[in-house]
Amino acid sequence: MRGELYASLVENDQEACQCRNCKGSHPLVKTPNLDKLAARGIRFTNVYTPSPICVPARAAFASGRYVHDTRLWDNATPYTGVPRGWGHALQDKGIRVESIGKLHYRDAEDPAGFDVEHIPMQVAGGHGMVWGSIRREDERVRKDGRMLGPYIAPGESNYTRYEIAVVSRATDWFADAAKRPEDPWCLYVGLVAPHFPLIVPQEYLDLYPLDSLPPFKMHTLYGFENHPWVTKQNFALTGDEGFKDADERRLAAACYFALCTFLDDNIGKLVAALEENGQLDETTIIYTSDHGDNVCARGLWGKSNMYEESVAVPLMVAELGASASNCATPVSLLDVSQTIIDHFSATLEGERPGRSHYEISAAPEEPARVIFSEYHAVGAVSAAYMVRKGDWKLIHYHNFRPELFNLAEDPEEAINRADDPVCAQVLAEMERELRNICDPAEMNDLAFADQDAMIERYGWREVAMNMGAPAATPPPET
Repeated sequence: MRGELYASLVENDQEACQCRNCKGSHPLVKTPNLDKLAARGIRFTNVYTPSPICVPARAAFASGRYVHDTRLWDNATPYTGVPRGWGHALQDKGIRVESIGKLHYRDAEDPAGFDVEHIPMQVAGGHGMVWGSIRREDERVRKDGRMLGPYIAPGESNYTRYEIAVVSRATDWFADAAKRPEDPWCLYVGLVAPHFPLIVPQEYLDLYPLDSLPPFKMHTLYGFENHPWVTKQNFALTGDEGFKDADERRLAAACYFALCTFLDDNIGKLVAALEENGQLDETTIIYTSDHGDNVCARGLWGKSNMYEESVAVPLMVAELGASASNCATPVSLLDVSQTIIDHFSATLEGERPGRSHYEISAAPEEPARVIFSEYHAVGAVSAAYMVRKGDWKLIHYHNFRPELFNLAEDPEEAINRADDPVCAQVLAEMERELRNICDPAEMNDLAFADQDAMIERYGWREVAMNMGAPAATPPPET
């Protein structure tokens, strides 16, 4: 044990790493409770998801393994408890480990590493978004209706109501845990904001007047042209073209930012509950997200690409006695998985690429540490891979030209240096780093083969194309 008796892990859904105000990370979004949390711990400034879409990212985080290792490629291949992950490691050590809220696994009956799953949100129907696994260019399914939902405005949704229920259940859980102060525990709290539908209570939306919003970054309306792979991927779901006018588009962005503040308010309630029960000073809190959101950058909404808005995520580790600090060493959610195991001095068999944040933050910063992400899911006509090393970031698209960005000089990822002769050596080095992790062509083919076999099991395309939620996963009854 590291001295603390408890650990609480809070994960939201789809918060872009830029949408936090602490340390000046966002000039607009108001997150006072996350700011307070950052003041008592380490804020990691270069954090990435192992896959920029819900189900594969969550399975990779649970197991501590890359997506091509788990072979849980997309939103139709949910985690069932195999391979074993951090939750199982804690169970092996006798730690009370439970979850409240969104998991996006297959079924609550699966041995996924929790003693109890309270009001879990799992994939729809136990199978998830099967239609999104049909992704070859000549076979793809394009769903009718706007991905973000038909209604974008102030109000309540099944998601905001579910999040309130999750916070209420967690508050009760903390009170119950306080009655057994001698028992260590780990609680995973899965919040859903700011994931669409973009509906938020009026009081939060009032904080973001439409005329206060900045212009959209590199929007296609301004003449920007997306990479061909990105254009093809974006075909699967109606996104930016689904808005009736510019005002509705700006309202959607305001609702997203307002949901970030709604999320922040709920995190404040969780922290207050710990404090009221005398647990805050003995609890380590880890806060992160499964992936980001483009919020109309490049005319894109949702996630599913390798740009910073989509693939980068927030991460804070707050614990007793810590002071505010930043760590620039690049990390991923696989490191969070290992951190939980290390926190409780637990063990898990098998090699995994993650390293504990305790180890990372105690060592000199490693700006050249390699971080990897991959995408084989809805809309992708081929695999996409990201490698981050030092200032450089490679996006490798199978059978498409790559993108190479210098994030120090070009944080907006506006200038592709892949064809620049000056960067030929850097490009070759980044490609070598990619192949040190996996064979991109082999993994592309393996993902398609696994998805083809799944589609065949369900009854081929005619059946599979109608299986799964068209956009946001419906929450359970609470």
